[in-house]
Amino acid sequence: MLGNTFGRMFRVTTCGESYGGGLGIIIDGVPAGMKITADDIQPELDRRRPGRSEIDSPRQEKDRVQVFAGIGQEGLTTGAPLGLVIYNVDTEPIHIQQYRDYRWLMRPGHAEFTYYVKYGEYADWCGAGRASGRETAGRVAAGAVAKMILAREGIEVIAYVKQLSHIRCPELSFEQVKQGLKDNPSPINCPHKETAEKMVQRTLEVKAQGDTVGGVIEFMARGVPAGLGEPVFDKMQATMSHALMSIPAVKAVEFGAGFGFATMTGHQSNDIMYYDDEGEVRFRTNYAGGFLGGISCGDDIVGRVCVKATSTISIAQETIDVQEHTNAVLSPITRRDPTICGRAVPVIEAMVAICIVDHLMMARGYEAVQRVEKEYRI
Repeated sequence: MLGNTFGRMFRVTTCGESYGGGLGIIIDGVPAGMKITADDIQPELDRRRPGRSEIDSPRQEKDRVQVFAGIGQEGLTTGAPLGLVIYNVDTEPIHIQQYRDYRWLMRPGHAEFTYYVKYGEYADWCGAGRASGRETAGRVAAGAVAKMILAREGIEVIAYVKQLSHIRCPELSFEQVKQGLKDNPSPINCPHKETAEKMVQRTLEVKAQGDTVGGVIEFMARGVPAGLGEPVFDKMQATMSHALMSIPAVKAVEFGAGFGFATMTGHQSNDIMYYDDEGEVRFRTNYAGGFLGGISCGDDIVGRVCVKATSTISIAQETIDVQEHTNAVLSPITRRDPTICGRAVPVIEAMVAICIVDHLMMARGYEAVQRVEKEYRI
């Protein structure tokens, strides 16, 4: 199986399955001399952990991370790869048997069919294996490390549930989102208290029907310097899209005005530049979402992802039996989230942070060798 590493200079490799022994994470490119402990990483994992509320999967994973490599005797990073492990603890035989009972029935909306096409009878059929959302715990752990590096640079990444089904959060600024998430903690991770309550209620209504619901998560990154991203194929907007689209259940990504550009003229959509009183370049609008030519322009990076409803539902659906080569009906009884949106927020933040760190390292490394004098330096 290929495709388990993301990044060029800040490289994150993960392994592990939903019902295996655990998840492993190797991070190349962590600067030497950083104080990184399990306690620094754990809060991010706790934000994603299942079983915390009635709108989460009832699976009781503790998601306790251990740091086993890359830390010297003085407790500081050595520059070697950082090694992390998260053990699975809630993989009871009854849950494995539930998957075994319909091993050959392809669950609608899941990756069983495509994995079966690629790996045949050897594909991991228990809990979706590497295709499971369980895999994203490793991303969040790596993202916690990326956020620590970004904090040293004055860069901050936040995300929140902007829309669930037809319920939409009012427009909020970066500061309002940050404060709202702090003042109004909710399992749905929406910073607007009244909207969050409606979202939770809607999720419970859908859950009672045996169904699930999706939504939209907005992410923002503040303090990102201009000039990050490599022209043509490795624009940061392109690799960030890659990072976000690699997350299970994400079906669409847009930046800034996104699909709204379709109804705007060039005069309406261009972000006008100006010098402020301190001589800094600013933009009067941010329709482009912080990118020009796919390269960061110094404004806030703003975008949204569409997260589909959880594919596992309790409503009978038609499918196929690949062993018997017949049509069949499937009514799964396994554990699931009635909505993925709330728990996906730290995953979105993690992949955005990892992408920014990777491009920051590439840009500064290239600039150091290039030695071209520029007025604007990264």
